[in-house]
Amino acid sequence: MNNRAKSFLITGVVYVVGLVVAIAATYQFIDSHQWLVVLTGHLFATLVVFIASRIYKNSSLYDPFWSVAPIPIAIYVALWPESAEINLEKVILVLIPVMYWALRLTANWIRDWDGLEHEDFRYINLKAKPFAFLIDLFGIHIYPTLQVNLSLFPIYYALSVSTNEVGILLYLSSLFTVLAVTLELVADEQMRIFRRDASNNGKTMRQGLWSYSRHPNYLGEILFWWGLYFMTISVDTSYWYLFMCPLIMNLMFSLITCQMMDNRSLERRPDYADYMKSTRQLIIWKAN
Repeated sequence: MNNRAKSFLITGVVYVVGLVVAIAATYQFIDSHQWLVVLTGHLFATLVVFIASRIYKNSSLYDPFWSVAPIPIAIYVALWPESAEINLEKVILVLIPVMYWALRLTANWIRDWDGLEHEDFRYINLKAKPFAFLIDLFGIHIYPTLQVNLSLFPIYYALSVSTNEVGILLYLSSLFTVLAVTLELVADEQMRIFRRDASNNGKTMRQGLWSYSRHPNYLGEILFWWGLYFMTISVDTSYWYLFMCPLIMNLMFSLITCQMMDNRSLERRPDYADYMKSTRQLIIWKAN
């Protein structure tokens, strides 16, 4: 077994253990508020991944957790709703884009991950700072879990609480969310093709969607989380105040993640400064 295959096996075992621990932990709170049950399981699974990350000295073991954890969460609130009413049409319209997003992002990670010998540069930089253990626990593991948990919160109301009937707006918002994921898919595939060409080493990607946006893949990711919110308010507008959930995710990408990637590219690509002047951070539109 090569190192990459071994890394995938280790990751799979860790995630199965995380799921078992999460189920065992949530059983203790099963009569509580449903989202407290979800949060408890989410956090306990995160701690399992964190422990494994420390054992293998690689925080990138957490990376697929971003897209894997929402799968059981979405299924749980859809099939065991607090309202005790399952609207199959609504479940399908909400779960299709969620599962599409989760499976696409996980498949993308599988294609690109080099194994436990590789760790994301952002994690390496963060852990080089003082209080590395706390940064690893709270900054790299728990914070993203809480971020995803908060951003998933709208579907709890759409699937588990609301008993409203499905209307045309849910169909439209579901389609919007699917298109957001497709935007990510296309952007990632364009970048993958660009990187396959050895002559592009050290060059900035300026083709396809990347000629209009510096981070079209992150734009698709942001729009996906807004899509969850749109699906929820399309079911029941009384949940309008949940806009804070995707907004916080939006701010994380635009203020932190995109800037970290831009700074990294400025260090590695001499033509990136000019690219930044002519290309917007997220919105697909020429800056000049």
